[in-house]
Amino acid sequence: MTDFLVKRFVKDYEKTDDIKVREKYGMLSSVTGIVCNILLFVIKYLVGFLTSSIAIISDAFNNLSDSASCIITMIGYKAAAKPSDKDHPFGHGRVEYLTSLVISFIILLVGFELLRNSFLKLFDPEELKFTWGAVLSLVASIGVKLWMSVFNRKLGTKINSSVMLATSEDSRNDVVSTLAALIGLISTLFTKLPVDAVMGILVSLFIIKGGYGIVKETVDHLIGKPADPALVKKINDMLMEKEKIIGVHDLIVHDYGPGNMLASCHAEVSSKENIVIIHELIDACERDIFDELGIIMTIHTDPVDVDNEQVNELRSRMNVTVKSIDERMSIHDFRITSGEYDINMIFDVVVPFDVKLTNDEIKKKIDSVFEGDGVKYHTVITFDRTYIE
Repeated sequence: MTDFLVKRFVKDYEKTDDIKVREKYGMLSSVTGIVCNILLFVIKYLVGFLTSSIAIISDAFNNLSDSASCIITMIGYKAAAKPSDKDHPFGHGRVEYLTSLVISFIILLVGFELLRNSFLKLFDPEELKFTWGAVLSLVASIGVKLWMSVFNRKLGTKINSSVMLATSEDSRNDVVSTLAALIGLISTLFTKLPVDAVMGILVSLFIIKGGYGIVKETVDHLIGKPADPALVKKINDMLMEKEKIIGVHDLIVHDYGPGNMLASCHAEVSSKENIVIIHELIDACERDIFDELGIIMTIHTDPVDVDNEQVNELRSRMNVTVKSIDERMSIHDFRITSGEYDINMIFDVVVPFDVKLTNDEIKKKIDSVFEGDGVKYHTVITFDRTYIE
């Protein structure tokens, strides 16, 4: 069904990095959600009213809020598809993240309201009126919401949309809340205890937990997350397959919303290479990355002296030294300058964020390794933090 709807309503559906195609995916998800949720609201509200079930009525209004979320999502996709302008030169792609944030707040609001109503019903329960029609309606609702969860997860995974993945999570929450309402209704056949209210409390806590998870994920995107390791590997592989590039470091990826990324890195080349040829090579690499990954890439070249035996030996020793401090640490831009009485070793050290040692402590550990060589070494170290996982 999902593939049929995509092929029927999304033109050029395979071009998922295209802003206009993403907008069409968003419209498909939103319209489907509006239709299904309004239908479920009407059915559940009538069933809840006829059976006096607070869990079912709360679940009905949860579906109504989902319809509002779908309308917000539709507006969000429209806004995200707007082209760059003088006030927003990096586009409007992050509107998707803001839309996810709004949806997550709606989910939290519904969860806390359901929690409040369920506690009230726990101490002032109403007698539920069991009917098989109500049971069938809730079972059908569970089926619809299961399909909507799978539908939005497939779309969200296909186009890497945090909004659709949040909507899928919300639909999954609805499945649990409707199942709880169904259990509460069936329990009236066996007990007079306020099972309906207890199930409402459990469901509300589940919904609140899901909403918090979406908030955290979305805020992480807005603040800035490390680049996807698979994307980092792809960029590295594309550069390292070039014969004249001997190393890549300082890779930074800036995410301005799905399908709108900028990146930069340093590429190491032999200092003996022709600068014009290297310039043409780097230009070609930037074009290749944009054509294949849709990323606007800026590459800085670092000349490396690869034929100096002393430099190569000291670079190798230094690399082993920093690895002995922490296996994840690495060096780059290593070079030396020889004075009358000492040798300056100038280089950068990449240190993961969770390494507890201070920069001074790391420098002292490095210096101690080279103290007994009979040569006075002086280290000039620039400490970098990694921007990738």
